[in-house]
This record gives sequence, C-alpha cells and structure tokens, in this order.
Amino acid sequence: MSRRVEPWSGVAFAALGWDGRARLMRAAADLIESEIEELAGVITAEMGKPIEQSRAEVAKSAYTMRFYAENAEEFLSGRELDDPAKVSASAARTRFEPFGVVLAVMPWNYPIWQVVRFAAPALMAGNAGVLKHASNVPQSAVYIGELFARAGFPQGAFSTLLIGSRRVEAVIRDPRVAAVTLTGSEGAGRAIGATAGDVLKKAVLELGGSDPFIVMPSAKLDDAVATAVKARTSNNGQACINAKRFIVHEDIYDDFARLFAERMAALVVGNPADPATQIGPLATESGREDIEVLVEDARDKGASILTGGRRGDREAGWFYEPTVIADITPEMRLYQEEAFGPVASLYKVSSLDDALQVANNSPFGLGSAFWSNDESEIARAERELEAGAVFVNGMTISYAELPFGGIKRSGYGRELSVEGIREFCNLKTVWVA
Repeated sequence: MSRRVEPWSGVAFAALGWDGRARLMRAAADLIESEIEELAGVITAEMGKPIEQSRAEVAKSAYTMRFYAENAEEFLSGRELDDPAKVSASAARTRFEPFGVVLAVMPWNYPIWQVVRFAAPALMAGNAGVLKHASNVPQSAVYIGELFARAGFPQGAFSTLLIGSRRVEAVIRDPRVAAVTLTGSEGAGRAIGATAGDVLKKAVLELGGSDPFIVMPSAKLDDAVATAVKARTSNNGQACINAKRFIVHEDIYDDFARLFAERMAALVVGNPADPATQIGPLATESGREDIEVLVEDARDKGASILTGGRRGDREAGWFYEPTVIADITPEMRLYQEEAFGPVASLYKVSSLDDALQVANNSPFGLGSAFWSNDESEIARAERELEAGAVFVNGMTISYAELPFGGIKRSGYGRELSVEGIREFCNLKTVWVA
C-alpha cells in the first residue's frame, strides 16, 4: 500500500484500450468496496460526516467507477457522417481522444466521492490524473492516491501531490498538464480559472451554490418538509448542492415553517461515529466562525431565529445547531452569500412569479428544487429557474447518469454522465478523400 507513484511519467495509459482500462477500474471499485468500513471511518474522522453518510459516499464512489467502466467506450464512440459526399469526402467521422494529464483540485467535504467523479471518467477516457486534495483530509488524499496503483494501474496513471494551495498555479502552468478541474470556493475558482485561461488550458469549475427550494400550495406538505430537512442538513449542511433558501407560498408558509423548525430541532447532534447521529461537527473552526458571522448579521438586522442560531454546547468539536431563520431581507448577508453549514433561510412569497424572482436573485446557479403538483407551474420552473439542474418534488443530488454543474458564479463545465467524460477529450474531426 506504500508503493510510490512518480507523477508526470507520461505513461501511454490510453494504449491499454477500453477493456484494459475497464478491468483496472473495476478492480479499484472492488478494493474501495472491500475497505468500506476502514475508509468510511477515515472520512468521518477527518471532516465530521456522520458515519452512515460516509459509508454511502464510499458505496457511491464504487458504483460510479463501475458505471464508467461499463459505459465509457459507448460515450466516446464518436459518429460517422451518414452522407459524407455532402462534405466532398468518401468518409467523415468524429473521434474522442484524451488530453493527457488532468490536474484535479478537490475539496474536503466529499473527500473520496469528489475525487472519483473526476478520476473515473478521466482515467477511463485514457487521461492520467494528478490530484491536489484539501489539506485537512490528508488520509483520504493518500488513500485515493494509492488506490489506483494498488488496483494495478500503470505507474503515473494517477498521482497525489501533497502540496499547499500556493503551489497550484505552478502545477497548472507546467507544460505537462493539459487541463484542470476544480471543486471549491468562488475565490479558488477565480484564481484557477484565471491561471488556466492565461496558459490557454481547459478548465472545469464547480463552485459554490445557494440553491433554492420552492414549495407551492399543491405540493405534498409533509413530504416537502421531510425532504427539506434532509436537503439542508446532509453532510452537516456542507455541500454546494444543499438546499439553502426555502421559498414557500404564503398559503402554506406558516405550516411549513412550524414543521420545518420542529424537525430541524429534533435532529440528533453528536459524535459522527455513532450511527444514530444525524448532524456532526463542522469540518473546520473557520467554517463555524463563518456561519456564526452570517447568522449574527441576520439577527442584528431583524431576522427571526425559529430554531438554533448558536454553536453547540459540547466541549469538543466545531458544532453548530441546526438553524432556521425567517424574515430575511436584502441587506442581510444571508440574502446573497452561501451558508456552508446547517442553516436554512425561509422566504414567504405570494405567487409563483415572486418565488421565481427570489430564487433567481442570486449570484449562484448550481441546483434547485421545485415542489408542486401543478403541471403548468412545473413547466415554468423547468424553463425559468436559473440553475444547472431542476429537481421536481425531490432534492438536488448528483447521479453518475446525469450531468452535473452550474451557471453564473457556480462555475462552468459539467461532470458525470456522458458530458462529464467528454470534458477532457479532444473532439477530433476526420475527413477522408
């Protein structure tokens, strides 16, 4: 498990072919699945995720590895022009070819899944991967760095660089790196996007989100409330696609607010290694301080705290109580800024027009959820919500089968599905006389 992998080796990984790469990817999936308890424990220890959610993260990662092992060849098959004579050729076709080395700068909140959703498609396409992981999840970084070597991938196919963020720019500028992908903050996205642009290299950026969760009168209220709690608090509320702004029609607002606050207050907060725990500590002290500043700013400017609103009373751990805040106004920072923790903002609206206006009045555009049983309302939400995804009568979540990414200040490019594997491939046109 301690095999050293030299980065930048330039190994002709693509020469293994589809079957060879798929065999190795399945071996990696088997390994990660066989070590699920050990790895889930590492995730929980490093960033505080409840243990059941850590197990689910590992299982999802193994599934996605197998998904790309099974589908990559079809996704990158290219196409033949039906009538090549139209372009004065005897044959004309497209083909997808790997870029080469792709650098991934990954966050701590899903320390295995975030890496796999880049690595599985990139490697199956024939690229090599280089990972710069978050500094507060070193065990996860080392594990995933060694995983592919242990599964039999050639030396240099995947490497982990244990470096600080200040050295990332130099890696992007290295001529051996062909492209870069980042999941992280808006500030990090600006820096990495600027550097990649300066050296004319492809970049995919998945940044922050302040996802709306709209509830209209025709929705099933109890289902909407139950899902709202899960959508706001999964991963201790530290996910870019957590629902953060709950926009509720005035006809059902009072009932929704009461039930939502009650169920948020009833969540079990405690040791994340305990299977009964639903909310663990935040991953960093600075993260809790950021949440406190946003909540206190809203409180000082007249917001109503329906439940929570303070740090936990435990001596150990950066806990923050599940919180619901109402009466949010535009001068409060919560109106525009992302709350990266278990803090939900409630908005009362009088119409669908108002709901869409509030939802779209955000610098972010990652995911969104819309609750209604009115087909005309659903059709409008699909068209008019400014987001990379609209989930109807459910919560935003990533699936290997669906493209994932955002618009506006939530970034650009797509991960997962067929679109994700094509991001780091050259789409080549072939014309034959």
